[in-house]
Amino acid sequence: MYEHLVWGSARWVMVLAVVAGFGGTLEAQQGLNPYRPVAWGELPEGRELGPTGAVYPDVDGRHIWVADRCGPTDSPFNTGESCLDKKISPILLFSPEGKLVRSFGEGLFLRPHGLHVDWEGNVWVADAPSGGLSDEGSRRGIGHQVIKFSPEGEVLMTLGEAGGADEPGYFFQPNDIVVAPSGDIFIAEGHETQRGPARIVKFDSKGELLMAWGSFGSGQGEFVTPHALAMDSQGRLFVADRGNNRIQVFDQEGEFLAVWTQFGSPSGLYIDADDVIYVADASSGPTSNPGWEQGIRIGDARTGWVTAFIPAQQPPGEPGGAEGVAADAEGNVYGAETRTATDVRRSQPLQKYVRIRP
Repeated sequence: MYEHLVWGSARWVMVLAVVAGFGGTLEAQQGLNPYRPVAWGELPEGRELGPTGAVYPDVDGRHIWVADRCGPTDSPFNTGESCLDKKISPILLFSPEGKLVRSFGEGLFLRPHGLHVDWEGNVWVADAPSGGLSDEGSRRGIGHQVIKFSPEGEVLMTLGEAGGADEPGYFFQPNDIVVAPSGDIFIAEGHETQRGPARIVKFDSKGELLMAWGSFGSGQGEFVTPHALAMDSQGRLFVADRGNNRIQVFDQEGEFLAVWTQFGSPSGLYIDADDVIYVADASSGPTSNPGWEQGIRIGDARTGWVTAFIPAQQPPGEPGGAEGVAADAEGNVYGAETRTATDVRRSQPLQKYVRIRP
């Protein structure tokens, strides 16, 4: 469905995307980056922000929710990204000014991964531990779940078996959640490629399983790490099929609609009320997605046009970049980065980008 012509260096790259009847042209240069990073986000003394895999606006469009992976750690299971045995509340709410309003979730997560706020203000968090941390969680009976919280932090619903379950059970490494206006719940499952499922699982508003679709692979309706989800105003479900360097689009019954590759290798997705789509790319590079640069691509969810690109803030050659992305009601963009705050060679693990007004 796509042709891509890519030329130029990693920093000065032009992409021509022909998208089954619609498409977009992007010169990924600083001239098409109408944003500037600003210092934002303050924690109480003694608390250090760790890798932040997810970010999402509150229902007011001004406050910002963040999933912290509990800061630097000496855990042998997943260095730098573990809440195991830590007395830290990883789910954080920040004011528009960047002040911490409240936090909760202590002892409930191994590695908070995906975060979604529904129209009632409830906060949904997916716990997707990987590597040795995943196995340790299974042994101890913790993790691999999706938890629904009230805005104040009360647990309202838990989906999945504590410690994880392979299909036909659920979940093994749930990556992200989105709740449709109907109340139906969609969960992307499967972070690792070596084991476990790679699928989308659908529940009703009471948590009853309705259906699932997808399997490991690169074909239509198949996935390699379905890493994030978003839904547009038409009710179409967008899946960040990261391992295949593409976004797949479905209706809510799992019917395949389209595939988009013009947004790079997607780790994070967010679609606002105006159908502006924000895609975080933390994986592109010479080996995983040659010719593409890490950063945040912004475009139109209705047409697929890419209109802006925010380059990643880490030094050249350093791993990182935003895995989670969101925007507030004023159009400011937030990037949640899986890096440690103590690594002074890298940028902060939560980035805010303010739009430069003409």
